[in-house]
Amino acid sequence: MSGEGAPTITVDGSQLRVGLVWASWHEEVMNGLIDGARRGLADAGVKDVVEVPVPGSFELPVAASRLAASGVDAVIALGVVVRGGTPHFDYVCQAATNGLTDVSVRSGVPVGFGLLTCDDMAQALDRAGLPGSREDKGHEAATAAIAAALVLKDLPSPVPA
Repeated sequence: MSGEGAPTITVDGSQLRVGLVWASWHEEVMNGLIDGARRGLADAGVKDVVEVPVPGSFELPVAASRLAASGVDAVIALGVVVRGGTPHFDYVCQAATNGLTDVSVRSGVPVGFGLLTCDDMAQALDRAGLPGSREDKGHEAATAAIAAALVLKDLPSPVPA
């Protein structure tokens, strides 16, 4: 079951600058994810937030890359892709996932992964952090990104190859 075993993470991100990028498809789900991420940022005391909407989940990596290069301490990427009757779902999910991973690894800036990849709208709504949802993936992505940024601040920067 999704969400089972999730840790309770409490973070102080009051000294961090965070980028929040989200896709525009599936407005109801996205509103829940965005609200959840904003709550997560507020709960962590983050006040310096750069918000960037993009057309769809496929565009998340390029915007996340620009945000990472702008000097933010963490990026939160939010989107939802719902399976349809064509392979489009697989291509978009794989491209967005690989792209966001690449941004994080190459830049050294953690990316909170809030991309829902669901078989149907019921699954998406159940994870969106809306009233009646079982999970709040926007809040989880924000908290994870902040926690990772705080861990990385205490680690030495990698030596260029």
